[in-house]
Amino acid sequence: MTFRAQDLSQTRSAVDTIFEALREAIVKGDLEQGTQLRQEQIAAAFNVSRIPVREAIARLEQLGLVETRRYRGAFVTQLNIADIEEVFRLRALIEAEAIRHAVPRLDSVSLTRARKAATAFHDATDPADWMDRNREFHAALYRPDLQPRTDAILTNLLNLSDRFLRAQLYLTAGQARADREHRQILAACEAGDADLAADLTAQHIRGAMASLLAHLTEQQAPAV
Repeated sequence: MTFRAQDLSQTRSAVDTIFEALREAIVKGDLEQGTQLRQEQIAAAFNVSRIPVREAIARLEQLGLVETRRYRGAFVTQLNIADIEEVFRLRALIEAEAIRHAVPRLDSVSLTRARKAATAFHDATDPADWMDRNREFHAALYRPDLQPRTDAILTNLLNLSDRFLRAQLYLTAGQARADREHRQILAACEAGDADLAADLTAQHIRGAMASLLAHLTEQQAPAV
């Protein structure tokens, strides 16, 4: 298993740290779908007992990133094409409405953050950085105005989709397209056009979904 290990024997926030390390490894693809999370190995890597490891895994299960199989243990969740399509469709609906609601309330600080994140996304060469910069861009535009329940739901959807989105950006040369679409969304926000920003955001997410599903379908097609 691949994740960023730390010595937490003297740390009070062991559960939080283990949770975040495993979440990051799953989202970035270091822990692939179907990988078993062996509690004893994780506990040894962080120099803790199994108790905080169990709690961290339980939190990951609540996010849908991990599933516990009876008598077998915990595994990184495997999503099929139908699952992926559902996640992206929900994202398109929620994020379009989030940005529609946020545009009239955007201030200069949020727009400046979005511009910087868009530039950083354009300049990034590491697929792992693409995900972080992508989140920063979208978060700058609508997260400051998100209500707690909507924020929690969206975070869950992003955690589920990010590991596939990185593959989509890398395997389908999607970064250039995403970069153009980010700048179009940003321009609509700067112009105060909430409806256009919402439409562009929905198209942006649905386009990524279509590209990813086409790639996955091609990969799963039998050789002839």
